[in-house]
Amino acid sequence: MGAFLTLYTFAGVILLVIHGGLCVDIIGGSEVPPHSRPFMALITRSGSAVCGGALIKENWVLTAAHCEVNQCEVVLGAHSVKRREREKQTFQIKKQIRHPDYKPCSKENDLMLLQLSGRAKINAAVKVIQVPNSGDDVQPGTVCTVAGWGLTDIRRKRHSDTLREVNVTVINRKTCNDAKHYNKNPVITENMICAGDKTGKKDSCKGDSGGPLRCQNVMRGITAFGKPNKCGTADGPGVYTRLTKQYIHWIKKTIRGA
Repeated sequence: MGAFLTLYTFAGVILLVIHGGLCVDIIGGSEVPPHSRPFMALITRSGSAVCGGALIKENWVLTAAHCEVNQCEVVLGAHSVKRREREKQTFQIKKQIRHPDYKPCSKENDLMLLQLSGRAKINAAVKVIQVPNSGDDVQPGTVCTVAGWGLTDIRRKRHSDTLREVNVTVINRKTCNDAKHYNKNPVITENMICAGDKTGKKDSCKGDSGGPLRCQNVMRGITAFGKPNKCGTADGPGVYTRLTKQYIHWIKKTIRGA
């Protein structure tokens, strides 16, 4: 009987793995309680997730410049991409403003502001996250948090229907630029934050772009890029646009002038 139970349990575990029941997510994270990250913005096209973002004012979302948002909508208060949720507020994009010095090849200045067609109703499920007043750098070893609806399995190309989050650790730029990591292709600059895990397995991935990187509960970056098809690997940690003093000035000036 004991042998039968052991075999039955083992078979059950195998079935669970086959059906994805043990896959953990964003890459290596977990699903957050519904509507517990009220600052998160979901950018969708035809009902599918394109990018993430952060609500920084009732009618402004901060995201990544490389996100292609033509014919997209911005959904606030979302937990599930597909399901109907009474908390959801959906807006058209009135204006998209990429940083004027965004360079796709070097990945520099990868941030963009989206002006919404209306103002969000602030409530328990939809709240603004503050842009920091200072552009302080984040020290290596700091544990930060990133969330999104992106790929949870790079091999299966499977996106998450629900919002997931993972902790990543900031890596020294010199290390991130070495031959074992990005090998200066592209160069990880002072305008970027490199963060992941020494063994891999904890990372943001395709579809998470534009979401906020929070360190000690302060937004310090924007999910930008990683090595192609290398999410969750030790040699390809995620790279985030750092909210420097110059970027913060540009954000506030742009919002005031619109």
